[in-house]
Amino acid sequence: MKYKILLTGRNHVVIDDFFSHLHDSIEPMTTSARWDDIVTHLHYFKPDAFCYCTSNEVKEYISQMISLKSLLQQENIPFIVIGSGEDCAKFERDAAGVADLILRKPLKASAIEERIIAYIDELRQEEERRMEEERQKEERRAAEKKRQEEERRAVEQMRREKERRMEEAQSVASKQADKQKKRYHILIIDDDSNMLRTMKEQLHERYDVATAISGKIALKFLEKRRTDLILLDYEMPVDNGPAVLEQLRNNETTKGIPVLFLTGVSKREKIQQVLALKPQGYLLKPIDKEKLIAAIESTLAREA
Repeated sequence: MKYKILLTGRNHVVIDDFFSHLHDSIEPMTTSARWDDIVTHLHYFKPDAFCYCTSNEVKEYISQMISLKSLLQQENIPFIVIGSGEDCAKFERDAAGVADLILRKPLKASAIEERIIAYIDELRQEEERRMEEERQKEERRAAEKKRQEEERRAVEQMRREKERRMEEAQSVASKQADKQKKRYHILIIDDDSNMLRTMKEQLHERYDVATAISGKIALKFLEKRRTDLILLDYEMPVDNGPAVLEQLRNNETTKGIPVLFLTGVSKREKIQQVLALKPQGYLLKPIDKEKLIAAIESTLAREA
C-alpha cells in the first residue's frame, strides 16, 4: 500500500528526494504555492498527508499555510513540515501550533519515509480507536434506549394488567352483587314426596323452589315458567331421570337449563352411566344440606 503525500514549498531538494528515493511506499504529488492549486489538488488527489518542504520561505507563504491548516483539519489530513533546523524553528515561530509533525534535516530519506509512515499509521489507528469507541458508545446508547423502552413497555403492561384485574374484580363484585340481589329458581323433580318436602325445606330460604313428582308434570310446568336449575331424580318410574333429561335437551326452551342428578346408587359403573349423560353434576342420596347448597351455588356460578 502506498501513502499519498501532497508536497509544496521552496525546498526542492527534499521534494526531489520524495520522487527519487521514496516512491516505493509513497506516492508523491507536488502543487504550487497558489491557494487554488492547493485546494484543487487536495480535492482530486485526496492525500494521506500534506508536506510543507520549507526553505527560506516568505512570510506571506507561511501565512497561507496557517489558513490552510483549518482546511486540512476538516479533511483529517496531517500537516507535516520538513526542513533544516533553522527553517523549522522559523516556521514554528511564525505559525505556532500549525504543524502536526516536524522533521528536521539532516534526516536521511529513509528516515523521513519511516517517520511519515509511522505517523500516518498512528493517526489511522487512533482514528480507528475513536471510531470503535463511538461505535461502542452508540451500541451502549442503543442498548440503554432499548432497556428504557422495554422498561416503559413493562410498566405500561403492568398498568394495563392492574387495570384489567381491577375491571375483573369490579365485574366479579358486580356479578356477586347481582347474584345477591337475584333470587334463583330451583325445580326439583322426584317421585318421592317426602324427599321433595325435605329438599324444599332445605332450600326455600335461599331460593324460589318448585317441585314436580314426575317428569311429565315438570315438563308441563316448564311450558309456562322458567327455572335456573333442575334437581332431577335418576331413578323414577315411567319416565326416569335419563329420559327426562333427554326431553329437556331436545326442547329449544329447556335445553340450556343446568341439571344436577340425584341418585341413591353409589356403584362406580352406575355413576359412570350418570356422567355419560353429561349433566352439570350429581349428588348421592341421602343429601346433606350444605353439600346440596354448595353444588347448586357452584353450578349457578359456572353457568352465569
